[in-house]
Amino acid sequence: MDDALLRRAQELLAALIAFDTVSDRSNLACIDFIEDTLKLAGARTWRAPNAAGDKAALLAMFGPPVEGGVVLSGHTDVVPVVGQAWSGDPFALRRVGDRLVGRGACDMKGFLAGALAAAERFGGAGLKRPILQAFSYDEETTCLGSLDLIALFGAALPRPGLAIVGEPTGLDVADSHKGVATFLTRVEGRAAHSSKPSLGADAVGVACDIGAEIARLGRAREAGAGDPRFDPPHSTFHVGIVRGGEAVNVLAAECLLRWEFRALPGETAADANAEVRRFIDTVARPRLGRWIGDVDIVTTMEIDVPALKPTEGGPGRALALGLARRNATVAASFASEAGHFQRAGIETFLCGPGSIAQAHQPDEFVTIDQMAGLLAFLGRLWETMAL
Repeated sequence: MDDALLRRAQELLAALIAFDTVSDRSNLACIDFIEDTLKLAGARTWRAPNAAGDKAALLAMFGPPVEGGVVLSGHTDVVPVVGQAWSGDPFALRRVGDRLVGRGACDMKGFLAGALAAAERFGGAGLKRPILQAFSYDEETTCLGSLDLIALFGAALPRPGLAIVGEPTGLDVADSHKGVATFLTRVEGRAAHSSKPSLGADAVGVACDIGAEIARLGRAREAGAGDPRFDPPHSTFHVGIVRGGEAVNVLAAECLLRWEFRALPGETAADANAEVRRFIDTVARPRLGRWIGDVDIVTTMEIDVPALKPTEGGPGRALALGLARRNATVAASFASEAGHFQRAGIETFLCGPGSIAQAHQPDEFVTIDQMAGLLAFLGRLWETMAL
């Protein structure tokens, strides 16, 4: 391993972690730094700002504008640190033994730092096919920040043959992951004194019924065969937020449920929504309006992140496994932007340093060995793309 390159990756990781890019904040200063670094290395760059103008995604390309390139993709945003017991400043990289500690170290600024360090050598690598780097925003909240970049492929830019999304997999190659969809169900009833329930419509009570049905659907999935490649091996339902009511002796006029469905490849958000809607239409809505009319239950899908589905026989699989020095692929139980790349017709895999068990945790870290392994992976990539 090139010690100078590893030191440079650590310097870049320290710089990236110093940018507080929690998802509810701007990432522009971080994107400015990344773009400046890439331009100095000889990259051509394209920006894709969000509608508010306070965030942007970035795409960079090394090598000729031809089909069959490889995209290295990662997100710049991180999750909050509020309420977590960090042993030091989360936004100042620290080395503790063989660990590099800081918010985003494994999820996923470690991957970004390695890609930037390697990029400083891509410009002189004599590439025959392009290496592209994509940096998105809002992956931790909506997974929508990469879509404007993906839309460039096959339009303004040649379509790549392979996308590597650098989520933490311990540098294993994941060919599939679950999808995730989030929903808001609004129960609209009518307030009344709890001693006279026939004068109102109890939104909280019916919302609790819906939540119980969602939990039952989840237990039914647990009892099924599932897919042993995933942990857990089945699709999951979860109610995360229930909000409603003004007083214990008042029937609530409104109650909100926010819930999610994490789907195995082959299941969809529409499947889950249809199951919940059947209960709402046949049980919950009649129960809510059994004494009065003018009530309603409305469900809105807020986010729909597609699953990554395994594909057989594509050239990208052999390339990804060869670069990672792995013999077989694995599956990931979390969701990522990879499904969006696949939906756009690009063969896509996950492969990045660190463990998902460290992601979102206090004292999040990536190891020196994992960073070295990433740089070896990227070295093999630029050698392959120069052939």
